[in-house]
Amino acid sequence: MKMSKALGLAVTLALAPWTMSVANAQNSSTKITVVLPNPSAVNNFPLYVALGEKMFEKEGLEVEVEAVDGSSQVLQAMSAGQAQIGQPGPAPVLAARARGVDVVFIYNHFAKSVFGIVVPEKSAIKSPSDLKGAVIGVGTADGAEVGFTRAILSDLNMQEGKDYTFLPVGDGGLAAAAFLRGDIKAYAAAVSDAAIMEARGIDLREITPEQYLSYFGNGYAAMKSFIDQNPETVEKFGRVLVQATEFGLKPENKEKVLQHTKAGNPQEGEDAKLSAALFEQVKDRITPFDQSKGWGYQPPEHWEQWHKSAVESGILKAPLSNPKAAYTNQFVDAWNEGSK
Repeated sequence: MKMSKALGLAVTLALAPWTMSVANAQNSSTKITVVLPNPSAVNNFPLYVALGEKMFEKEGLEVEVEAVDGSSQVLQAMSAGQAQIGQPGPAPVLAARARGVDVVFIYNHFAKSVFGIVVPEKSAIKSPSDLKGAVIGVGTADGAEVGFTRAILSDLNMQEGKDYTFLPVGDGGLAAAAFLRGDIKAYAAAVSDAAIMEARGIDLREITPEQYLSYFGNGYAAMKSFIDQNPETVEKFGRVLVQATEFGLKPENKEKVLQHTKAGNPQEGEDAKLSAALFEQVKDRITPFDQSKGWGYQPPEHWEQWHKSAVESGILKAPLSNPKAAYTNQFVDAWNEGSK
């Protein structure tokens, strides 16, 4: 009897390493680092919803999020292998490819421009053509919003200094004060600036022409080598983003979304009113013009616009030989399969 028990124990101990290895294989997950160009969790609410609702875990992904300062650092982290997925802007991606960095845009997060021209809700200004003779507020004299607005007005044959002027007034609250003082008639705003002004009690109306909103903003990208070697990981990551996006856009889930984003960035979440206002702005900017193509889809014509703009503005010294290599839609159908 004792020998039988001893033999049974020996067999159990002998099998234990094998049993543990099977369990570890079943519970193993793929670890990836995602690097963002700024610390805002609300700007990237689908990512934080996915983390908070443990959606990545269900797909076997272990996701760590890091925030850096701007698209250049995002691209550096991916190039150095410190991150597998990042969220740069389209223009920096094109510039990086011109330097020989084989980075590929995989998921169109901000499907619409993160910039826009706004006026007070009760303003008589209805379109950019009404800005002739106006003072337009901007955050800084050399900010990206300046070039964005200048392009719109140039297409209307309006010249800076003659038909309109820019006035650097700062961001957010400073811009709100400039409106209240009457220093500016319009403001070239990023989504965060508009949210701050809305939170300060200034109702705004956007007058940006639709064709300029097609200059989409930051999205998810990866090195081509990572995509080629890990297509299943890319598919799982995008599928979770789609699920988290649809979860977050349901009105009944708003409070949960803001809880998850506050967990991601407690400092940002301290001002509940501002977070809620920013959330409304971001929801609009991530929603594509044509939702039938699916979340994450990148319209080729919008990339053509960005490529042309990058050449004209000097971001690219010469056109890329194959600008279509800067992005891929190969995973979009799989991501959106079963999407509502």
